[in-house]
Amino acid sequence: MKKKKVIFVAGVGGHLTELLQLDSLFKEYDYTLITEKTEVTKDLKNKYNVKYFFYNNKKNYIKYLFINGFNLINSIIAYIKIRPDVVVTTGPNTGVYLCQLAHIFKKKVIFIETYANVTNSTKSGRIVYKFADHFVVQWESLKKEYPKALYFGGIN
Repeated sequence: MKKKKVIFVAGVGGHLTELLQLDSLFKEYDYTLITEKTEVTKDLKNKYNVKYFFYNNKKNYIKYLFINGFNLINSIIAYIKIRPDVVVTTGPNTGVYLCQLAHIFKKKVIFIETYANVTNSTKSGRIVYKFADHFVVQWESLKKEYPKALYFGGIN
């Protein structure tokens, strides 16, 4: 039986740390891990099937917009090449782009709201909540922000 193709995508830092806690699921799928290339993430290629996008932060807004544009293009190219059945993300930026593409092509979208937010929604979460097939929160208090969300506790 052919394995489902899944893109697991997250920005660097806590978002990626949370997503990697799901790595026991990776072997069950034909997966690609997508994250930003930094000194911290460069060795992921030794353990995972990883594709790197450009690292981006908001320190320089013009540069941020420019790199975001490149990552949007990279998202489209990666999506076309991989043709996933499911996109799973903890956010932010590139995860949103790939979720939007999956939604357009009627594929499953699973968004996991970051553990760092106990009572407030994230910008990525507010965007993807509107169309996600499964939206997961890690704090019960976030059910007020996302009434249709699934709550299972923290990822660990």
